[in-house]
Amino acid sequence: MDFDYVIIGAGSAGCVLANRLSSKPQNKVCLIEAGPSDISPYIDIPAGFLKTVTSRKYNWLYETEPSLGTNGRSIPTPRGKVLGGSSSINGLIFNRGQRMDFDNWAQRGNAGWSFADLLPHFKSIETYIPLKSNSFRNPIEQNLRGNAGEMVVSDLSWRDPLCDAFIKAAISMGMPLNNDYNGVNEEGVSYVQRTVSGSRRMSASKAFLNPIKNRKNLKIITNAHLTELLFNNCKVVGIVYEKSRFNPKKAILKVDGEVILSAGSINSPQILQLSGIGSGHLLRSLNINVRKELPGVGENLRDHYATRLTGRAKNVKTINEMSRGFSLMGEAIKYAFGRPSILALGPTLVYCFWHSNEFHRNNDLQISFTPASYALGRQAQLDRFPGFSIASWVQRPESSGWVKIKSNDPYEKPRIQPNYLSAIEDQKISIKGIKISRKLMNSKELSPYFEYEVYPGKEIQSDDQLLQIARERSNTAYHLVGSCRMGPVSDRTSVVDSQLRVRGFQNLRVVDASIMPNITSGNINAPVMMLSHLSSKIILEELKQNYL
Repeated sequence: MDFDYVIIGAGSAGCVLANRLSSKPQNKVCLIEAGPSDISPYIDIPAGFLKTVTSRKYNWLYETEPSLGTNGRSIPTPRGKVLGGSSSINGLIFNRGQRMDFDNWAQRGNAGWSFADLLPHFKSIETYIPLKSNSFRNPIEQNLRGNAGEMVVSDLSWRDPLCDAFIKAAISMGMPLNNDYNGVNEEGVSYVQRTVSGSRRMSASKAFLNPIKNRKNLKIITNAHLTELLFNNCKVVGIVYEKSRFNPKKAILKVDGEVILSAGSINSPQILQLSGIGSGHLLRSLNINVRKELPGVGENLRDHYATRLTGRAKNVKTINEMSRGFSLMGEAIKYAFGRPSILALGPTLVYCFWHSNEFHRNNDLQISFTPASYALGRQAQLDRFPGFSIASWVQRPESSGWVKIKSNDPYEKPRIQPNYLSAIEDQKISIKGIKISRKLMNSKELSPYFEYEVYPGKEIQSDDQLLQIARERSNTAYHLVGSCRMGPVSDRTSVVDSQLRVRGFQNLRVVDASIMPNITSGNINAPVMMLSHLSSKIILEELKQNYL
């Protein structure tokens, strides 16, 4: 069967694209996913992220290259390998980012990508359900949010004394209470907004695929590892995939229309490089024929790098204790009967958006709080004592890195180097973020519940010591972007144009987080779904023009 559109990757971008492109019955659409289906309680239950974030079944389990910024560590870098992609294993946060993020994209020469251009597309993907206490105060606020999109976005209803105290502490430090950081402005503190419907995760698959998966013009193929793009000069004419390295029987799909890479910021540049598109020096060193010299493929990789402080709690029960033994059984029973339960919670409950410099209040810091703490050096493993965590990171890091394949083997994991904290400005803001986090931890408002600082410990005081802690302790916030940068033809590091077409090819696009010229100020799931919706409009409009 020949297809009009073959989408590689069923993550946040791919699910939205499959939904929108197959809405036209004349379009034959195929969605390819390397991982399995998303039928799993660990995916449906929000707290299941503790399992999926380390799952070999649902996760690519990437790691970064060691660097000075990580104190020589390799950082585990989870990426979803399942229907829904990373939206099936993430922390469930819905965060658009700031207006300036997208206005900056437009200023870089990407026409049609300012915030004013993108707001209708943000609204089109969501149905926002605020708490009654957070209901809109004026028509302007209401007009900024969507009420008819597939993705359910809800305010966190859980309330916790530690979280309440933290919010009061932030307000006492001058941070305004902001119950809708996706509204008029981002600055302030509040409980988080989540991709949760009732008490169940709303992944991109659940929101955009499930309602339309039986369309006759849509074919979804899981457990299909792309091994090769087939070309005729500058046109993709087909793809080759296998079920696994151990089941190497090849299947070929012919393409009449377009191939769209939606494989994410690691896999999309990997596929391009394996196809001979990228740095000529890299490709020739691996004996790969250079089909198109695009030096920006794999470059400009950016991520949020979070430093987490841990406090020991007193006079209150934290998630650490609730998640063990009979307490956990009780929480499971409450969840089963639709009552408030820790099983309906993600890893972050409260967000602060703030600034490191009072003279330049540009919201360059993000701070998160949760009444739980993680064992030092252990991924997704809670401490045995009552604890809480305050994490901070640079919103718009200047540090950038790369993704590079190691060989022509499509199953070999690429090298990933974000170059965390390589930029001096990122170091300065990170230090400031730790200081603000520590001030919040030691606030009067938290004092009834704060026993002492577990990590890094009060003996760590100087800027040099704090920077070293950031290098030793920080981890990815799972927000990798930028490795197939969108930009004008004058930007030789750009990979795609403002229509997301790969330069030099007739029918090849990239639609995912990798096209972001710069990282957004917050979690990236919301902007990825938005840009995919916009891309579908671009593609369908081009199709319409071709028929005229």
